[in-house]
Amino acid sequence: MAQGRHRIAPIILCLALLVLPVAAVVGGAVAEPGREIAAVPELTLTPEQADWVGQQIFRNECAARLSCLAHWNQGEAFPSLGIGHFIWYPAGVDGRFVESFPALIAYLKKQGARLPDWLTVSAPLDAPWPDRAAFMDSLLSPRVEQLREFLYETRGLQVRFILERTRSALDELVRAAPDERRAQVRDRLARLVATPGGTYALMDYVNFKGEGLSPSEQYRGEGWGLLQVLLAMEPKPGGSTLDAFREAAGRVLTRRAANADNDIERERWLPGWLKRLDTYREPVAP
Repeated sequence: MAQGRHRIAPIILCLALLVLPVAAVVGGAVAEPGREIAAVPELTLTPEQADWVGQQIFRNECAARLSCLAHWNQGEAFPSLGIGHFIWYPAGVDGRFVESFPALIAYLKKQGARLPDWLTVSAPLDAPWPDRAAFMDSLLSPRVEQLREFLYETRGLQVRFILERTRSALDELVRAAPDERRAQVRDRLARLVATPGGTYALMDYVNFKGEGLSPSEQYRGEGWGLLQVLLAMEPKPGGSTLDAFREAAGRVLTRRAANADNDIERERWLPGWLKRLDTYREPVAP
């Protein structure tokens, strides 16, 4: 059944400074009734870390190939664009998954990027191809070539867009958690944002499978976004928070594939998803 289209609100916060102080990580006690939970520490990256995260996401989505910056997966009702394979629905398509490409374009415009003329139309900004067949027929067209070049040239801004989307979600995730687990979710987020690998995992997962806050992003009443992963974490003695996050994400995505009506999720997509999760590790020093 078709669901109402869900779009990310355009991100209007400017990332004039990418590096900001990070607060200290706190312990993970269960929230007391009526106790206010502190804000999640600021999610930050140095320029070098931002470059590394961007390369990881580009590799995850596109194997770092220019041709893959404008792509339409078989079995999907929308093209996926940019280093984060941001979703863009054609006119008249009301999809289950949160649409992100129009918000990316609004962000790039605000940051001063020079958009291709055909992307400067007023809202609604809908994909110009009605279906995958039409997109495949236009793969070598000047419009698609121009789009790929534009998305390649703005890779750094796309990383900032993903960073800002993740930043804006963290406190919302804490508020959306069950009352008795908010302090726990806040603690897990704080521990993840304290390391480059944890920050990468949060950014990639939000971009990859969403925040877990949209009612439409569920199969059989069970979601698969970041909130669901945080709630499913089972830290082990001696193990890192990032290890627990990676393992929980594997269980959540395996459950999603099992609940899906389309066999393609189990047979083709799940192995790739699990391979992607295996990159959620701290960077190795050169």
